[in-house]
Amino acid sequence: MNIILAEDLKTLLSQGELVLIDARGGPDAFQRYQAGHLENALFLDLETQLSDKTDNAANGGRHPLPEPQDFGQLLGSAGISPESTVVVYDDKNGANAASRFWWMLKAIGHEKVYVVSGGLDAIIKAGISITSEIPAKPQLKQYPANGWHWPLADISHVSEISTDPELMVIDVREHYRYAGESEPIDLVAGHIPGAVNIPYTSNLNENGEFLSKEELTSKYQAALAGRTPEQVVVHCGSGVTACHTLLALNEAGFEGAALYVGSWSEWSRNDKPIAIGNN
Repeated sequence: MNIILAEDLKTLLSQGELVLIDARGGPDAFQRYQAGHLENALFLDLETQLSDKTDNAANGGRHPLPEPQDFGQLLGSAGISPESTVVVYDDKNGANAASRFWWMLKAIGHEKVYVVSGGLDAIIKAGISITSEIPAKPQLKQYPANGWHWPLADISHVSEISTDPELMVIDVREHYRYAGESEPIDLVAGHIPGAVNIPYTSNLNENGEFLSKEELTSKYQAALAGRTPEQVVVHCGSGVTACHTLLALNEAGFEGAALYVGSWSEWSRNDKPIAIGNN
């Protein structure tokens, strides 16, 4: 189990020690955290802590991964050890920084990490109190992170496989971006030729919570059409919301799909072929 409901969080909070992580992105991320978060939840910033940004998104995209050792240092500063039970949420239904943090933690080999379905909104609706008080950071030794052990795909690999019908590249962006109708973030509209559009929002129900495990299993069993997860690469705009779909795939029992971190933000800046429309 990777995804928990806010009601499950109530139970976990009453049972013992947890490390609570409030992960958010955007220029006002910390201000939003200050305005209200779970008691004792530590803030992590997608832009500066869960990414290692460069001046040129053509090299690695808009949210490249940090070095594993640097991530291990961050985890130690958040009081996370390999034995910790970690619960992470964000204010985007788990679709943004929370899923990215989940992927990173699992990718270095951490076992017990859970994403709260529906994020902060669901937590508030469940009657769990929030606070504006900033907790002290419990300093630990560096977490022993020695590499990303979950599959990663680079731009060269995606170029080789994107139009192979036996393999699958999933683009999780909203359909209008995939179809090239408009592009609000990156420089060029469109998608990687051969990529299939399964918007990450389709992992959620009308309340902004993840579909049930059974619904996700049925959804991705049909989408993969007999392919194994190892035949799948998932991408988005910059390697963040792709993690939301990787979380959904894992919850559905399809562990092993690769993350293309550079995603459209890298692809569209490298003179690669670009497709428009639904194919």
